[in-house]
Amino acid sequence: MASPFKDQSHHSLSLAKKLLPYAIYVLLPIAVIRLYLYTPSLPLISTDHLPHSREITISTSSPTPLPHISSSQEKAKETTSSCDYTRGKWVHEKLGPLYNGTTCGTIKEGQNCITHGRTDLGYLYWRWKPSKCQLPRFEPSTFLHLISNKHIAFVGDSMARNQLESLLCLLATASPPNLVYTDGEENKFRRWNFPSHNVNVSVYWSPFLVKGVEKSPNGPNYNKLYLDQVNEKWAADLGGFDMIVLSVGHWFLHPAVYFEGDDVLGCHFCPGLNHTEIEFYDVLRKAVRTTFNTIIERRGNGNGIDVVLTTFSPAHFEGEWDKNGACSKTKPYKEGEKQLEGMDAEMRQLEVEEVEAARANGEKFVGFRLEALDVTKLSLMRPDGHPGPYMNKFPFTDGVPERVQNDCVHWCLPGPIDTWNEILLEVMKKWNQGK
Repeated sequence: MASPFKDQSHHSLSLAKKLLPYAIYVLLPIAVIRLYLYTPSLPLISTDHLPHSREITISTSSPTPLPHISSSQEKAKETTSSCDYTRGKWVHEKLGPLYNGTTCGTIKEGQNCITHGRTDLGYLYWRWKPSKCQLPRFEPSTFLHLISNKHIAFVGDSMARNQLESLLCLLATASPPNLVYTDGEENKFRRWNFPSHNVNVSVYWSPFLVKGVEKSPNGPNYNKLYLDQVNEKWAADLGGFDMIVLSVGHWFLHPAVYFEGDDVLGCHFCPGLNHTEIEFYDVLRKAVRTTFNTIIERRGNGNGIDVVLTTFSPAHFEGEWDKNGACSKTKPYKEGEKQLEGMDAEMRQLEVEEVEAARANGEKFVGFRLEALDVTKLSLMRPDGHPGPYMNKFPFTDGVPERVQNDCVHWCLPGPIDTWNEILLEVMKKWNQGK
């Protein structure tokens, strides 16, 4: 069988390039990773309601008349016929977020920065302003209207969960959801129902999108990825999704052995194993391509599906993960102060390229729509939006400890990640216009 990878010779040209991600991610202790992944249990509610390489350019012209259209949406008419949400700057705004850490019961504890004692709340008062257009504030009623009687699923790693919980909190300001399903496995598979609009919102833990066996404390210190097969834990339910939001990237930085069928293709950072070293960029590309191809094969038969891939979200470790100050900035980077480059740029680029290729592949199928939610650059500019030491409750109650765990990967809720869902709503409004 022919290898799915491009010429591998380039990976040996720059040892430093390969070692940079290792230094940032691979050395993080397993305990920290597991803390990031743990999600506290929520009370189980009755399941009676459970039904068994191009930057994104989005139209912001006035949508088809919908209920609850706000003045902020009307202002979008002043913009040009299209809006590039990837270019812009963060501007200070007195109007704060729609929700807070005490009014939304679905936030993972480690991202609930307010209730964990973070006092520098200036990070809550910034809005993303695109260079040549306006991004309306999130309209929960409009979002619910657009997905009435539908099922939207967030599939991927912990960034998918982070974005999901942001959306649930935003929507709950207009209509409270009911938790209608949880599998008990650290709440990695959950579903909520919004009775007001008969909307189902689910999360599926699948950090590789493709089939994978995660490393365990008692087993080999590497993951196993089967790059030609999707993870059926989410794909088996694909027929019931009306919209799917994918998020993937960070877990590909960890040591892994790669398979296609029964054949070992190689590995990433696996000293001691007699396998060819393969860069994770090629592996991520293959996994995303397999995912898109599977969705098209299973849903390209006329019943259609809306697909969104949220691009790679950069981390902001500026010191050791267990030292105070690992991500201590309290304001966004100014325009031009921080460049999108290196690993962050390459991860984002390959994801956008795969979206473009899959969109072309799916054009012949009625009802198949695909978009890149290109949030990499705007997220890169928000080093102030992570929990940092406030992944733990009141970490400085007894003074500043010598060592303190920091989360400089995920995002505080509320926080910059709410902007992702504002842009997601604009994608959905564009689709509603038939564009």
